[in-house]
Amino acid sequence: MNNVRTVSDTKRTFYSLHTRPINTIYRRVVEELMVEMHLLSVNVDFSYNSIYALGVVTTFNRFMEGYQPERDKESIFNALLSAVEVDPQLYRQDAQRLQTLAQSIPSKDLISWLSQETHLDRDADLQSQLQAIANNPNFKYSRLFAIGIFSLLEQSDPELVKDEKQRTQALQTIANGLHISDDKLSKDLELYSSNLEKMEQALIVMADMISADRKKREQRAQQSSNTATPPTASE
Repeated sequence: MNNVRTVSDTKRTFYSLHTRPINTIYRRVVEELMVEMHLLSVNVDFSYNSIYALGVVTTFNRFMEGYQPERDKESIFNALLSAVEVDPQLYRQDAQRLQTLAQSIPSKDLISWLSQETHLDRDADLQSQLQAIANNPNFKYSRLFAIGIFSLLEQSDPELVKDEKQRTQALQTIANGLHISDDKLSKDLELYSSNLEKMEQALIVMADMISADRKKREQRAQQSSNTATPPTASE
């Protein structure tokens, strides 16, 4: 019997855990992330690592920025990860640990460590995961892993990731050291950046539409009020 969960199973679980409606513009983001995580979770070559966790948390936080009501974000995140049968707390904790770590390491040292040119005695779990990735010819690379790498660089040196030449060189060094495709890494991060820009633009358009609709309602209410109020007799 084939007991592999389907995408439909995962979606059904998610909507049974988070029962409040999701704002239209964000629903696609949530479902795409859900499908991506689901497909990875059922892949025989996939294995969890904290860089992937950082990629998941970063993606969720960046694309769900500005979500209202704010209190629903935690429920959506927890339901999303529970739906693919992983622990939301583990992902949050590992992501926070790596962010704090990256902030304390100069970018040059971080790049050398991530590319396995040098070993830093700072985080035994990350070190063993990096070695396992570099030594595994069947390592299941993913866009979310790429975003985790990018997030580490961004936390260590925000200016480096803004400089195209430095960013490209850093990504190539890391990709070569981990034996993953630097072409895939770069393209996935370009797409990530492009999608963030599109999301920001869509939110601006949505905010403008809401503002325009509010003004129309206020004008109609004012006109209705003026019509209902009889003119005052002149003294």
